[in-house]
Amino acid sequence: MLLKWLGILVFGGAIFAFSYAYNKKLVDWLRFQSLGTRDYIVERLSLMFIDIPPQRILMALFIFSFGLGSVVFLAFLPQLFPAIFFGAITTVIGWKSPKPIVDWLYNRRMNKLVIQMVDGLSLMSNGLKSGLSVVQAMGLVVKEMPNPLHQEFSLILSENNLGVSLEDAYNNFAKRVKSDDVEMFVTAVNILKETGGNLAESFDTIVTTIRERIKVEKRIEAMTAQSYYQGLFLMGIPPVFGLIFYLTDPEFMLPLFTTAVGWVIIFGIFLLQAVGFFFIMKIVKIEV
Repeated sequence: MLLKWLGILVFGGAIFAFSYAYNKKLVDWLRFQSLGTRDYIVERLSLMFIDIPPQRILMALFIFSFGLGSVVFLAFLPQLFPAIFFGAITTVIGWKSPKPIVDWLYNRRMNKLVIQMVDGLSLMSNGLKSGLSVVQAMGLVVKEMPNPLHQEFSLILSENNLGVSLEDAYNNFAKRVKSDDVEMFVTAVNILKETGGNLAESFDTIVTTIRERIKVEKRIEAMTAQSYYQGLFLMGIPPVFGLIFYLTDPEFMLPLFTTAVGWVIIFGIFLLQAVGFFFIMKIVKIEV
């Protein structure tokens, strides 16, 4: 018991000494990690037309990081090493995970929008062939298409009604949605409006290009699906075998969870699993 409290005292003293020596850099880093992450999430959500106050985002970050980390730390007590280790891991994961989750939601919305552009640009092309202007054709798309294309084109029309030129409104659209297909659409519209040309024919060409690219992407996804699921299967083998060994012979597996060496081995397993899965995903991911 004395050694345990002595270890806690030494650990706390080391943290205090480090914080005191690098307090300015530590404060700047914490400010960047907190306010920078908060602002990034708020910006991404605003691009998806989701309005959440920054204070709520920051509060949620602290709850999912330090809050869950404290719960995990208390759950592993009185074993100090796993409590500190898993509490710290949970805190870091809880703080870092919102950004990739928001990025995933943004990319999913962007991909859905690009797919909807096939039908949307076809509608605009038919509208232009029937004698409508570009703005009227976009109004037809807003009327017929669902979100997210409805939201984006509605914002373009709203900006244009407030006095923003159509070219600038299209450029703002390209800034909100980072996609080669959107960039191609915006560039084509802006150039043809200045130089003249057949917009309907250009839209048909863009639609054909997007369709062919989507076909290639789906074909690549089908070809790499086996490797992807093989990676998931390999990731699941160690925990499944560990559970089987623990159920069949608990005394044999008990030192793995009750000794410092055992926890180091578990940490090494998780680290190697993560590195292996990262490289598998890098191999099977092909950019089109």
